[in-house]
Amino acid sequence: MHIVLLSGGSGNRLWPLSNETRSKQFLKILDGESGCRQSMVQRVWDQLGQLNLQQSTIVATSNSQVELLQNQLGYEVEIVVEPERRDTLPAIALAAGYLYSMKGIGLHEVVIVLPVDPFVEDHFFEKVQELEALMLETGADLGLMGVSPDHPSSKFGYIVPQSASRLVNGTEFFTVSHFVEKPDEELALRLMEQSALWNCGVFAFRLEYLIHYLVEQSLPIQYYELLHQYRRIDKTSFDYAVVEKAKNIVVMPYQGVWKDLGTWDALTEEIQTPLIGKGTLTDDSSNTHVINELDIPITVIGAHNLIIAASPDGILVSDKKASMRIKEVIRFGDQRPMYEERRWGRYRVLDYLKYPNGNEVLTKRICILEGKNLSYQYHLLRSEVWTVISGQGEMILDGNIRMIGKGDVIVISAEARHSLRAVTDIEIIEVQTGSELIEDDIVRLAMHWDEIKMSVLNEPGMNIEIHS
Repeated sequence: MHIVLLSGGSGNRLWPLSNETRSKQFLKILDGESGCRQSMVQRVWDQLGQLNLQQSTIVATSNSQVELLQNQLGYEVEIVVEPERRDTLPAIALAAGYLYSMKGIGLHEVVIVLPVDPFVEDHFFEKVQELEALMLETGADLGLMGVSPDHPSSKFGYIVPQSASRLVNGTEFFTVSHFVEKPDEELALRLMEQSALWNCGVFAFRLEYLIHYLVEQSLPIQYYELLHQYRRIDKTSFDYAVVEKAKNIVVMPYQGVWKDLGTWDALTEEIQTPLIGKGTLTDDSSNTHVINELDIPITVIGAHNLIIAASPDGILVSDKKASMRIKEVIRFGDQRPMYEERRWGRYRVLDYLKYPNGNEVLTKRICILEGKNLSYQYHLLRSEVWTVISGQGEMILDGNIRMIGKGDVIVISAEARHSLRAVTDIEIIEVQTGSELIEDDIVRLAMHWDEIKMSVLNEPGMNIEIHS
């Protein structure tokens, strides 16, 4: 069995903590077993690890999420990177091509696709393992897992069974009749009476089934060629393109905790602490949560049923039930993300100015974690000034290697080659100045520190200076 985790989404529903680069699955606001806060993706990854399933799991994601995944799950996680976001069909097709041509997975082996962020019990992943056996025993084209609903919800799609359930090797399953997408509550109640299940986005198939689909669509089955022709894959959902057109589908019911924590109302049900970050929340504030990523305190007195979330991207104050209307009142995509996590640490935008002459000034507070490093890089459109406010690091600038620490000021001109490795956690105030301050204005020459140092040692005029 091979597992594909789908990690996508733009994170709009949990604004302002989530944004175009930090989707909901990366927010570290759930309580972990060790007492530390963890994200949804870290929770799922740990649950897979408890059943020794991490080694057979790959993550399919967009380029903008790669560093976040590595930051939270480590470099050992195997990632398939979409060249652009194109919905779940292209992502799953690319993962299938990777398993087939790069991993050498047999055509008859079972692949199970899961979302990266369900809030479930460990028992959920034990049922996922049963899905493999069900596929092999029944010979079905597709296998699904559906959640037994405990109330008539209009937020989810429903899988409607064709007949009464059957057993195979002790596993209960149904054959699938059809699907109903987000019905009203009256119809949802009637569907429950027919033993319909919530569609939780779990798909199982033999690898040959999707490889055959690619061949039918005149698409390549070799991974690199599929990458090259990625735009030829229909930009649509796997449900619509594959699942709803399959002839022989079985579904296995799951009875247990399953939640989509995609709204503030749902997410705060699983946050044990009503106040995260700086602030005060009085005892007479019932069912109110404050999540504050800013350095200024938030004080809440006698407020009920509210979510108050603050980040460098903005501040949200909303009745919990109304918080899902955020897409109606915010125009997403107009503002640059003000906070990002990267493979080396994180940064926060402190200030941004654009002058009438077109010159821009952007100020960031950057934290590079101990042992991590920036890529060896240069910029074409901007210069930078770094002021070290804490910690120590090893700095490379135009062939010179030196130690830097608190109080040091480094001027980096446009096209100057530079990198930094954190000896301890190091924090820097970075001021960028230029005509176009965009993240794409980076020319990367090397990524790993040993590779970077070797590259610098081979450059003419290299100098090593020790300075503390």
